[in-house]
Amino acid sequence: MAEISLFAPTKLGSLPLRNRIVMAPMTRSRAIDANTPNDLMAEYYGQRAGAGLIITEGTSPSPNGTGYPRIPGIWSQAQVAGWRKTTDAVHAQGGRIFVQLMHTGRVGHPLNLPAGAELLAPSAVAAEGEMYTDAKGLQPHPVPRAMTDAEVRIAVEEYVHASRNAIAAGFDGVELHGANGYLVDQFLSPQTNRRSDAWGGSVEKRQRFALEVANAVAAAIGGERVGFRLSPYGVNAGMKPYPEIEETYTTLVQRLASTGIQYVHVVDHSAMGAPAVPEELKLALRHAWPRTFILSGGFDRNTAEVALNEGRGDLIAFGRQFLANPDLVTRLERGLPLNAPDFATFYTPGPKGYTDYPTAS
Repeated sequence: MAEISLFAPTKLGSLPLRNRIVMAPMTRSRAIDANTPNDLMAEYYGQRAGAGLIITEGTSPSPNGTGYPRIPGIWSQAQVAGWRKTTDAVHAQGGRIFVQLMHTGRVGHPLNLPAGAELLAPSAVAAEGEMYTDAKGLQPHPVPRAMTDAEVRIAVEEYVHASRNAIAAGFDGVELHGANGYLVDQFLSPQTNRRSDAWGGSVEKRQRFALEVANAVAAAIGGERVGFRLSPYGVNAGMKPYPEIEETYTTLVQRLASTGIQYVHVVDHSAMGAPAVPEELKLALRHAWPRTFILSGGFDRNTAEVALNEGRGDLIAFGRQFLANPDLVTRLERGLPLNAPDFATFYTPGPKGYTDYPTAS
């Protein structure tokens, strides 16, 4: 059997990809005007179009989901027009791009939300720690208001509306963010979902929101255009492991398969200090998934190609290496040294530490 190369063309469903390298979603906080994507963001993503697939930073489907400062949305026509600049820039370079739909839920602060928006979550349980706001610096996470049944259903429809907007903006598809402690993940965990209605209680009921969103979005834009990101054992935004965690994720992946969505994207943040996702669980999720399986977290060229050739994943996502190396694919393929990321400019407005990293050529 021929060795699988990280740099060989492949397909995501019927979508041709120039290689098996994915640019992972990374919050960059550059949407400074009404959460609307801009020319600077188009330049940033266009610079990185050498990836087989770009997954954008988390993008809110709703004003209620913009918990961080300056993150983009995709609920308005102005935002659709703004994102069109990015998709045009990436497609002009021969790249492919999905938008990641991220509703932050309880992770946020009213000072970061648009006028009239509200911090909503499955249950009235505050996240630990503080949230940065441009207006007043670090502020304690407030207690969110528990969503009513009607508001949960509205949130599902917001994902559908955002997905349709994504296609109108020229995206090749959407990734549903079910990881890292945001709204979908909040429904999955018994620590953040203390409901006793149809949306909480048992493992199956806590999975309902994730499945309703996946089914509705797949019906709206086609399952081939939809992916789902998961972070079992993740601790971002105050999440903690719980006894039913492996049952939750193995059965969720099995049930997501029946929605017809194209990929599952599993992130392991142990390289950044989080607990490792047990290899046995990753393999179980891989075996439960019938289509494209994306691995993310701490990979370099060698470990990525080993994972591909052992059949542990079909595509490999790279994060911070892409942040500092717009020509990452070329550097990996040629064995060239990588730029180091400037942590101080990860989330600051403007081009510094964003579009000014040098290429090797």
